[in-house]
Amino acid sequence: MATTSAVRNIVLVHGAFADGSGWQPVYQRLVDKGFLVTVVQEPETGLADDVAATLRAIDTVDGPLVLVGHSWGGQVITEAGAHPRVAALVYVAALVPDVGESTNSLHARIPAASTAVIAGAEGFLRIDPEQFGADFAADLPARDADFMAHAQVPIRAEALDAPAAAAAWRDRPSYGIVAGADRTINPDLERWMYERAGAEVTEVPGSSHVVMISHPDVVADVIERAAAAAASAVA
Repeated sequence: MATTSAVRNIVLVHGAFADGSGWQPVYQRLVDKGFLVTVVQEPETGLADDVAATLRAIDTVDGPLVLVGHSWGGQVITEAGAHPRVAALVYVAALVPDVGESTNSLHARIPAASTAVIAGAEGFLRIDPEQFGADFAADLPARDADFMAHAQVPIRAEALDAPAAAAAWRDRPSYGIVAGADRTINPDLERWMYERAGAEVTEVPGSSHVVMISHPDVVADVIERAAAAAASAVA
């Protein structure tokens, strides 16, 4: 169980091309340890919309919390994390922008291996289902990756050019998880962003982009560590 002195509230923010169900393995481990966990379902229609959805979720939480983002969710929590209840940030194979930086500007610095993102209808992007498994979820069972490929949530293309309006990592403790075989965000970009943010880094060698599904124990442990450390800051 989580200790009584630890921050007990966790808010999980998913990435692009996915939804909150990808957090289920981590969610269950945290709940089993006594944490109160909220999973945000962002619409992926724009950065402002996704930040607003995250802030609505934060406003339902009573007390300080650890805010966790996967992938595009890192772009979201970097801005939403300015909320006064956020005690710590955890980046899971995630983007960590500074003010004025967008997802596309960060990817341009150290490009990802994958070129599987394709244009869909009405200005939305998706991952080519034929390449989804190899580029997004290579260490999951094939049937699970196939399901995710055909249940993916497209993201509006213009969202990826939206600049961050805040950089919450500048005044909150941060933790970063590197997915060592990530083809969706370059692991070297993850390392560079985490170092810039002064984050405590955990490496997961061989992990695909969906490290929270393939290595949920590691991710849950990092979140628990962030909650324990944050308790002293808010005590």
